[in-house]
Amino acid sequence: MRPGSTPRAFRDTLGQFASGITVIGGLVGDTPTGFTCQSFYSVSVEPPLVSFSVKVDSTTYPNIRDIGRFSVNVLAHDQDPIADQFARRGTDKWAGVDWTASRNRNPIIAGTLMWLDCDLAAEHAAGDHYIVVGSVNEMSPPGWHVREPLLYFRGRYRRLCGHRPVGEPA
Repeated sequence: MRPGSTPRAFRDTLGQFASGITVIGGLVGDTPTGFTCQSFYSVSVEPPLVSFSVKVDSTTYPNIRDIGRFSVNVLAHDQDPIADQFARRGTDKWAGVDWTASRNRNPIIAGTLMWLDCDLAAEHAAGDHYIVVGSVNEMSPPGWHVREPLLYFRGRYRRLCGHRPVGEPA
């Protein structure tokens, strides 16, 4: 990092990039596990691959690594309490959360913007995080995609408000 830069300055700078919020989930036996993740993106369309990053000291991710599969639940605009709940350590993250299991036995949270069911395809160490690649097996049906996303920008949850098509005058 450049002299004079700090980890906090780096985080603040990256906070200028708006991102969606996800919950990465898995089932250990019949018990759901999961964590909030904002570092999620698509990798490839053919084959369908996605990726997320998770801190190496995560206490939840090792369970997902062990089962070798996971769900990605992209949260809708009113699901910030769920994002907060899954970001806490040492609590029952699934308390009061309505979910069902996918065909591949991954937890799908009700009311999300969209979801994906994945097999863990690769993991790469990268500094203080792992970059995890998932091979998509199943995804939410098109009729599911009717909500607005929950966004994270400048350290706060945000919502879309008033948008216009690209090229349309303001």
